[in-house]
Order: sequence, then C-alpha cells, then structure tokens
Amino acid sequence: MQKLRKLAVFDVDGTIFRSSLTRRLFSYLVNEGIFSKGAREEVDPYLRAWLNRKGSYDVYLEKLVKVFIAHIRGKKQSDIRRISRKIVSSEKSHVYRFTRDLILELKKKNYFIVAISGSPFEIVRWYNRFLRFDKTYGWVLETDKSGRYTGNMKYIYSVRNKHLLIKHVLEKYNVTLRGSIAVGDTESDISMFEIVDRPIAFNPSSGLYQVAKKKGWEIVVERKDVVYKLQKL
Repeated sequence: MQKLRKLAVFDVDGTIFRSSLTRRLFSYLVNEGIFSKGAREEVDPYLRAWLNRKGSYDVYLEKLVKVFIAHIRGKKQSDIRRISRKIVSSEKSHVYRFTRDLILELKKKNYFIVAISGSPFEIVRWYNRFLRFDKTYGWVLETDKSGRYTGNMKYIYSVRNKHLLIKHVLEKYNVTLRGSIAVGDTESDISMFEIVDRPIAFNPSSGLYQVAKKKGWEIVVERKDVVYKLQKL
C-alpha cells in the first residue's frame, strides 16, 4: 500500500501573498479600463473605512467581491487571464517570509500542500506557477460559449466551507490528517483549524486571534523582517 502523505493547507490572500489577489486584480482591471472607474468608487468608502480602522477588512473584502462579480459580466475571460499573468509576473515575490519558508520546509518533507484563495481561479492558477502547490482552489466564475463571463458564480465552496474542502481532498487524494497543518489569518479559517493537528493563526484578525488564544492554537505574527511566535502548542 502506498504511504499516505501528510496534508498542509494554506490560505493565500494575506497569509502567503502580502495582499489580496482579488484586490490587485480589481485594481488592474480598473486601471486598464476593463472595469469602469465607477467600480472603484463603489468600493473606495469601504477601503477607506478599513484603512482608517473604522471598518473591518472582511466587510471591505465582501464589498469588493460583490462589485467585482457585478462588473465582470460580459467581460472576456482572455483579458482576465492576461492581466492575471501580468500581476503574477510583477508581484509573485510579494510574500511573507514565515509562510514562504514553511512551504519550502514542508515540500522537503513531502507534504501534500493545498492552497485555498478567496480570489478568482484565473489568478490563483497563475500564482501557482510560482509556488507550485499540489492542488489549488479559488472561486470559479461562469463563462458562456463565447468566453465571456455571465456574472454567475460557478464554485465558491472552497472559501466558505474550508473544512468540507479538506474532507474532499482526503477522499480524493492519498493524504492523511495525521501530522496535518493549516495556516490562515481570518475567522473563515476556523473550520479547517478545528480538524488539523497543527493550526497556525498567522497575522490573525482580531476575531481569529481571540479564538486561537482561547483554544491554544499557535499564533504567529510577521512584522517587517521579524517573526514573532506569540503562542505555541
């Protein structure tokens, strides 16, 4: 019988990549005229509220995704793929040191590494050409026969129900939860943290920090070029 590989699951946006892939893609689409400037104006109040610490990042990101989906209708998938390649080419090294080094360490130990992103699969797919995960997941937008987006979401289960995605990976691939690791930064990662052996709350949101502290999960913060381990199992 083939030996089972240990599983490692990483959130991407704000955990590996030092921003959100959706945020960067949205900005490029507006700058290149594929999205109207009005799309940015819809999102800006939520962005300013977050930057001024008067609103939450989750609320801003939720609004960003809604506006993104509304404005993607009728746009060419080929344009999204082209811009995704451009972003990854110029920003692929904008990663956190802690997660970058952990990924390299786990690859040496032959972990089965899964990346989950709350961003369109077009850009997640190209980003994976840089970090080379065993499997990647993002939300998938529906296209019509002409290659234009319909504005409908095809798959987003991986983002909303990460524990279910892990169960899917366990059923489909030759992996085990024994010795498993998960790394994430927001409350949306809690469900996957609860089923792995080593959950790591990395640069956690206040909500995740409170839960991680209560449950005794590992908490890691990277500030500039220093990594702080605030709590470790």
